[in-house]
Order: sequence, then structure tokens, then C-alpha cells
Amino acid sequence: MNVIIIDDDCLVSGALKTILESDKDISVPAVGNDGHEAVDLYRKWLPDVLLMDIRMREMNGLTAAQTILEEFPAAKILLLTTFSDDEYIVKSLRIGAKGYLLKQDYGSIIPAIKAVHSGQTVFGGEIMAKIPGLLNKNEAFDYAAFDISEREFSIVKLVAEGLSNREIAETLYLSEGTIRNYLSTILEKLDLRDRTQLAVFYYQHC
Repeated sequence: MNVIIIDDDCLVSGALKTILESDKDISVPAVGNDGHEAVDLYRKWLPDVLLMDIRMREMNGLTAAQTILEEFPAAKILLLTTFSDDEYIVKSLRIGAKGYLLKQDYGSIIPAIKAVHSGQTVFGGEIMAKIPGLLNKNEAFDYAAFDISEREFSIVKLVAEGLSNREIAETLYLSEGTIRNYLSTILEKLDLRDRTQLAVFYYQHC
């Protein structure tokens, strides 16, 4: 698995590179120090996961992530920061980042990268606890008007709770393939891009 690291502190990026490459399954072919480099390096390497700081000079990580996702919608971007800033959390969700972790939680970085690589969305416990209260809540949304069945709605809720396809399949006694098919149908009906946007959509309308 190739991972690109972007952080404007060379000591931090160096430490992250050392941590990640201590795992035999991860290699770090390049390191950058601002959002512009993030965009350029992503285009060059097309990494499996992009691990990126948010607060950086020139172009910040959120702007870079949005730029990359507009060009590469399937990009897997994990944001890493020292700030549990409410505005950052909400924006990272809405642009389609696959995760948001605090830098001080070093022990979670490798598991988070592997989870993101496997298709999961990852947020640290402190971040997850804040998400429902951060997103705007409106009147109850009429999912039936979008032809969302009860089974499909139950999958929406489990995605919003952070469960992987495998965990949802085990919970509902279905196969992973069936869950993937359901998710594709749900995303199409609601005109959403991925499971991150689906989780945001749920919390916005619950």
C-alpha cells in the first residue's frame, strides 16, 4: 500500500514516515509540505491513501482535499491534525474525506490508514462523539419520497454509525455483496457520491 504524507512540519512528516514504514504493508514514496504539493503528488503517484495535515501554509489540507476529490472522486484522504475544530470536522465530512484523526493519537494512525484503504470511513472517538451535534438538523426527512425502503433505511443508519460493509452484513444477516448492492442503489436514489456523504446526509436529516 502506497501512502503519501503531507505536513508542513518536516519533523512531523519524518516521524509519520518512520511510523508508517515500520509496517511491512506500507510504503511512503513521497512526502510534501503544503496543499499544492499534495495535489501534484497525488496526480503523480495516485496513492492508495493520502495522509494530510489541515493547517498548512499556501494551500490548507481541506482545500487540497476538495481539489483532489473533484478530480479523483475515489481518492481516499485521511486528515490528520492537532485541532479538534468543529468547522474543520464538518467541512472534512462534507467534502468527502475518509477520516479525521488527531495527531496525538499516533497509535491509531496505521489501523486508520488500513481501514480507509479497505473502504471504511474512520473518525477518532472524540470526533465521532461530536458529529451528530455539529451537523444541522432539519425536520424529519421523508426517505419514502425517494423510494428508500425500510431495509435500505436500516443500512443508512448503520453506515452513519460507522459500521463497515462486513459489520452491516453480519448485523442484518446478509452477504457483503448484497450490502454493496444496496449501498449503490441508496447512493443513486439520494444522488450522493459515497458512504461518507451518506452519513452526513443522515445526520443532517435525522
